[in-house]
Amino acid sequence: MVAGHGGQEGRALHYIDGTWHEGNPPLLGPMTHASWMSSIVFDGARAFEGVTPDIDRHCDRLIASARTMGLVPPLAAGEVEEIVHDGVGRFANGAALYIRPMLWAESGFIVPDPHSTRFCCTLFEAPMPEPKGLGVCLSPYRRPTPETALTLAKASCLYPNSVRAIQDAQARGFDNALIRDSMGNIAELATANVWMAKDGAAHTPVPNGCFLNGVTRQRVAKLLTRAGVPVYERTLTHQDFLEADEVFSTGNLGKVLPITRLDDRDLQPGPIYSRARQLYWDWAHGG
Repeated sequence: MVAGHGGQEGRALHYIDGTWHEGNPPLLGPMTHASWMSSIVFDGARAFEGVTPDIDRHCDRLIASARTMGLVPPLAAGEVEEIVHDGVGRFANGAALYIRPMLWAESGFIVPDPHSTRFCCTLFEAPMPEPKGLGVCLSPYRRPTPETALTLAKASCLYPNSVRAIQDAQARGFDNALIRDSMGNIAELATANVWMAKDGAAHTPVPNGCFLNGVTRQRVAKLLTRAGVPVYERTLTHQDFLEADEVFSTGNLGKVLPITRLDDRDLQPGPIYSRARQLYWDWAHGG
């Protein structure tokens, strides 16, 4: 077993410059632009139970994020997908993996040299979280706007804000945090998109440029709509969530998870959450 890769325990593989490496190999030097100017983007995908749902869309988003950062990707989304499948095949059949392809600028002064862009694809063993229920609280921190940050890219420079939101939530006894946009409306959780159900319909914050319209979020919206569940993307307040019948999240780490505590209110996993999770699992396995 290999330890020491981002706090994870388990085997890790990294595709760098055409070769697979194990463990946690040195990658960014002190002169690397990404080391001091954060010119790095990534994406997160999953392999579990023998499937890699929406892997093509995750690879597409990686390339789009790089271009938003001003980088020139040295390979196409389809080539990234081929590398991912090669890497998945190097683990045990059905292994639960976190898949993290990355692109970053190697050189440049302040402004990155777009043609110095490098690529690495990391896969590491990461069990799927049990759907036992998350506790979340309202964060004092907010998401930036497109005018103030690269909110339309999955960029590493955005994540310190999420980290401090989770640190604050954990200090108060919660797992994650509801984060508002600059107008005070709910945007997402610190690490996932958020949903609520009310009177038999599913509601989720409308994408307004301050958070990513997640791949799993989009998939669940389509699956629920196809199954006849009304889905509304709209402006939602903290009070809307406090008055919801049920609350749940969609994201790469656990795909669809229930939220069973919101501030000082306890909730139960509800029928729309259960439907969303089952629909996603059925779809991911070819249903």
